[in-house]
Amino acid sequence: MAYDDLRSFLRALEREGDLRRIKAQVDPHLEIGEIVDRVQKAKGPALLFEDVKGSSMPLAMNVFGTERRLAKALGLKSPDDISQKIAGLLKPELPQGFTGFRDAFGKLASMAHVPPKKVKPGEAPVQEVVLTGDEVDLEQLPALFTWPLDGGSFFNLGLTHTKDPDTGVRNLGLYRLQRHDKRTIGMHWQIHKDSRNHYQAAARRGERLPVAIAFGCPPAVTYAATAPLPGDIDEYLFAGFVQGERVRMVDCRTVPLQVPADAEVVLEGWLEPGVTLPEGPFGDHTGFYTPQEPFPALTIDCVTMRRRPILQSVVVGRPPTEDGPLGKFTERFFLPLLKIIIPDIVDYDLPEAGGFHNCVIVAIDKKYPKHAQKVMHAIWGAHMMSLTKLIIVVDADCNVHDYHEVAWRALGNTDYSRDLVVVEGPVDHLDHASYQQFWGGKAGIDATRKLPEEGYTRDGGWPEMITSDPDTAALVTRRWKEYGL
Repeated sequence: MAYDDLRSFLRALEREGDLRRIKAQVDPHLEIGEIVDRVQKAKGPALLFEDVKGSSMPLAMNVFGTERRLAKALGLKSPDDISQKIAGLLKPELPQGFTGFRDAFGKLASMAHVPPKKVKPGEAPVQEVVLTGDEVDLEQLPALFTWPLDGGSFFNLGLTHTKDPDTGVRNLGLYRLQRHDKRTIGMHWQIHKDSRNHYQAAARRGERLPVAIAFGCPPAVTYAATAPLPGDIDEYLFAGFVQGERVRMVDCRTVPLQVPADAEVVLEGWLEPGVTLPEGPFGDHTGFYTPQEPFPALTIDCVTMRRRPILQSVVVGRPPTEDGPLGKFTERFFLPLLKIIIPDIVDYDLPEAGGFHNCVIVAIDKKYPKHAQKVMHAIWGAHMMSLTKLIIVVDADCNVHDYHEVAWRALGNTDYSRDLVVVEGPVDHLDHASYQQFWGGKAGIDATRKLPEEGYTRDGGWPEMITSDPDTAALVTRRWKEYGL
């Protein structure tokens, strides 16, 4: 079972010696960022800064900094524990015959605990303290000035809640939040994000958009906010599915939205149409600064919190960072879903060095000419994977997680006059390499064995890879200790 709030997970980590309390006063201006960046790159423990300069609120960092910690937070041994169930959750099939009805009933029974559970305001720890009007002071919350050229201080792990003004469908997203002043936050809503669509829909209607931002949420909720779910899949449904129990929700005090009842801090406010402020620069997960741009500016009218709240944040920058375990879990969780969309795929890998979206390594069981190219274009048409800049396709016998083997295939199995596909298409909002913002060049590398039908007609056909003689290999394995090696 996953942990139902942040503080219970931190206590568990401390019992295991996997959390360090930092009692010395630390400065959120550059100092905390430098500490956390070193610790997360060393795969060190979670950190709890108890004395943050300018704030009375402790700051939890590097909480999900290793795959072991993230698995523990979600109540899993590994992401493979539930990956096979996700396809059934996101794409239920029509029942056929008695067996089909039995299977469908079993799915429904297993999902009975998944939808969020509404609780009364008096039962929500996050509303133990309520601040409104002049009581609101965002400068009391420990925002981070992480890199020398950042444009200000940012909250990097605020879970943003919005609702589509036309359909009423809610969205939970994770976006950086620049603190402009005591009551104003910049909403970095990239062009491809659902919350941006909600804001634009409200503006077309001449309406302001309600927004709620939650910090220190239950781990499964925080993870769900990072997952690239389709717009019609509720993140709280997914969080309940991951953690194995319903997420407790409570109505906000001043906006018509719901937030996790067991969060630590919630900010509530309204976005007026067309009100923007310059946001950035910001040292982003790409490892480069993203430039200053105008983004919507949110006025905070109400802050609710626990009596002794703990804020949670992350440091983003040049990989590896805390983004790594979150991205790898998403990679594993969504393999079954990707196989439903593109059945040709055997396995795939999203390298952290590519920010999990710049590069996809994919293995296929090649069956016909140009099969690799078919898969490339299918990936470029699959939801947020449309932002992928480089696709490397290898045969099913290649371990996509072994980058040395992938490089060996890609470097040795390709004739770039025939096996390189170059196209143009959408790229990530933060991509600095594209010559035009939002779109640019992409490449696909066919590193599979080539077929005669693809034009490979050299004598003898495609060569065999070198492998050991199986009988000799078994003999050497049995006698290994005798060799004294």
